[in-house]
Amino acid sequence: MKPLPSKDEIRQWISENPGLSAKRDIAKAFGIRGDARIELKRLLRELEEEGGIEKSARRFREPGVLPPVAVLQVLPPDASGDLYAKPLEEGVDDSRRILVIPKKGDPALGAGDRILARLAKVESEDHAYEARLIRRLGSNPKKVLGVFRLGSQGGRIVPIEKGDDKEWRVAADMTMGAKDGELVEAEAVGARRLGLGAAQIVARLGDPAGPRAASLIAIHQHGIPDAFPDAVIAEADRAEPVGLKGREDLRDLPLLTIDPVDARDRDDAVYAEVDTDLGNIGGFIVWVAIADVAHYVTPGSSLDREARKRGNSTYFPDRVVPMLPDILSGDLCSLHEGVDRACLAVRMVIDAGGHKRSHRFVRGMMRSVASLHYAQVQAAVDGTPDDKTAPLVEPILKPLYAAYAALKRAREHRQPLDLDLPERKIELDAEGRVTSVAFKERLEAHKLIEEMMILANVAAAEELIRLKRPLLFRVHEEPSPLKLEGLREVAESAGMTLAKGQVLQTKHLNRLLAQAEGTEFDELINLSTLRSMTQAYYHPENFGHFGLALQNYAHFTSPIRRYSDLIVHRALITGHGWGKDGLSKWDEENLEETGKLISEAERRSMAAERDTTDRYLAAYLSERVGAEFAGHVSGVQRFGIFVRLDETGADGLIPVRALGREYFHYDEGSQTLMGAETGLTLGIGQKVMVRLAEAVPVTGGLILDLLSVEGATLRPARRKGGKYSPRRPAQAAAKRRLVRKRR
Repeated sequence: MKPLPSKDEIRQWISENPGLSAKRDIAKAFGIRGDARIELKRLLRELEEEGGIEKSARRFREPGVLPPVAVLQVLPPDASGDLYAKPLEEGVDDSRRILVIPKKGDPALGAGDRILARLAKVESEDHAYEARLIRRLGSNPKKVLGVFRLGSQGGRIVPIEKGDDKEWRVAADMTMGAKDGELVEAEAVGARRLGLGAAQIVARLGDPAGPRAASLIAIHQHGIPDAFPDAVIAEADRAEPVGLKGREDLRDLPLLTIDPVDARDRDDAVYAEVDTDLGNIGGFIVWVAIADVAHYVTPGSSLDREARKRGNSTYFPDRVVPMLPDILSGDLCSLHEGVDRACLAVRMVIDAGGHKRSHRFVRGMMRSVASLHYAQVQAAVDGTPDDKTAPLVEPILKPLYAAYAALKRAREHRQPLDLDLPERKIELDAEGRVTSVAFKERLEAHKLIEEMMILANVAAAEELIRLKRPLLFRVHEEPSPLKLEGLREVAESAGMTLAKGQVLQTKHLNRLLAQAEGTEFDELINLSTLRSMTQAYYHPENFGHFGLALQNYAHFTSPIRRYSDLIVHRALITGHGWGKDGLSKWDEENLEETGKLISEAERRSMAAERDTTDRYLAAYLSERVGAEFAGHVSGVQRFGIFVRLDETGADGLIPVRALGREYFHYDEGSQTLMGAETGLTLGIGQKVMVRLAEAVPVTGGLILDLLSVEGATLRPARRKGGKYSPRRPAQAAAKRRLVRKRR
């Protein structure tokens, strides 16, 4: 047997062979076989912990380096007409700018095109990589969503996407009879050439200023399937309630549901009681029961194919685009009060410290004793129950909270990432107009359900590992060394520390967040920490969940609205032999592809929900143009700074051209813009006062004017003798507060 290579030899080989960086490739290169593969795995893990290499999915590479050949998505051209692209590979850092270099004979590329390209690392101020086209991958025609403007020979479409100012011409025979000012969906037609691109209208969507247009725009813009095919509806309509045969009867167990007051479906129920086992003093028995969607949505059915395509339900302030038809999501699967419902349930025993001692899964039949909402439960436990919760406080609610207190102790010991970023809640009237924007209150009742769902998800992952059954894990990898170094620079500029030279754990980040709590840098550190995180995704291999500080984690608790959870339910059904509706052979063979599809669908929904919120906020603020607002710098780019308004949480842009008549240097590492003449430095987290200059509901865009930074009033630059005199932000004392240099 060949001796194992040294760490330096492994690192050098990965650097020289970036296209062959899977563990099996490394083993083959060094002739490593049999039990020696275990030692190789240990060496690779140590190298990764030391920062010598990083892992994305199943491949290793030098830290911060993209693979030599990658699938890219072309971005819209910049102001100079240059094309950039972003990598589409799962887990790859997409913050590095990639310039597409065309060569003679290459097809014309446009925004949205997917290409296979060869990458070369370069030293450039504007980009980190250059891409050479290998081939363009198959894609659908470019979709255009915009406002139609009628003309003498057809018309034009003005796109509604923020930052897209390219219009499209529409021939007279391709307008579908659209009226001037109407919101339309169109597809690009013909070859690209100089001048306006040609498009044909494929759908008329009505008044873009209508109160409920915001979510409709997002649905079409992001391609979210919102109409069920006839075959899917017909299959759902044939569904009938489940019988008790083959199930454990849990109907005497006083399970109840706790959801938002406006919940559209109820897929989880909970119950807790004191464990009477003398060997577990202070411990509890916790039950979590989840809707048995797998009984109705069987592998290969029309319902299954549509659910896989959708990936998840998408939620907007005025509507929901469900993963399943309403007869299932809102009725037969939903755990409504007082009716028999099929479920998959887990009985978990925890000790006084909240650590799980054992678990047991069953396929059962339950009957919820009550459908409650979070504020109602919290009020009852705090001493003001209503008629419905009063009889439930002592026998059900207080034991639930006692079990949660134990789980909270385990959480404090585990120390998952503890970010403090409140969510916005948009309130609408009956016509769909925004009446108020507030931040969602986070009650102990919310945290109770969250901890019990996490416990059940861990139990599901551990059970399937024990049964040696394939499943989709919820994966959240640790931050890349590059992003971590960026966070460290931001922390140091704020006078705080993030330790180096050790394997990163969430507790280290929590110490940083604790340093910032209550200081002027609180929001800066929270936002910067969030942005250093990788995106979570689904994968059949277990790479752990960094944010939750858990090694084994899978989504089990929301099969009505997430396809990933349905896969886990099927795996449990197959593993326990509970029926023929478990994980199929096809499911098992295509798990990795399914994980990728539903990860992409999740991001699509998040983007659509975010865009809709932006549009509603712009509509809400459109009547306050000219008003002044307090806010914090939430993002910095070469073209300007983003400010989050304290009152509503809305994000607006201050274009760099509006900052004054001096050149501003952009530092990507420290995320700052610095004035060449004044030294005025703008960075994430700074307190600012701004004036709302423009609010465009149809795009969701807010344009702001900067009035002051950290209390220092800015004066516009004025021309003197042919030169611009630098503005003075309240003299040197204020300037010292604003300039934040990297240490």
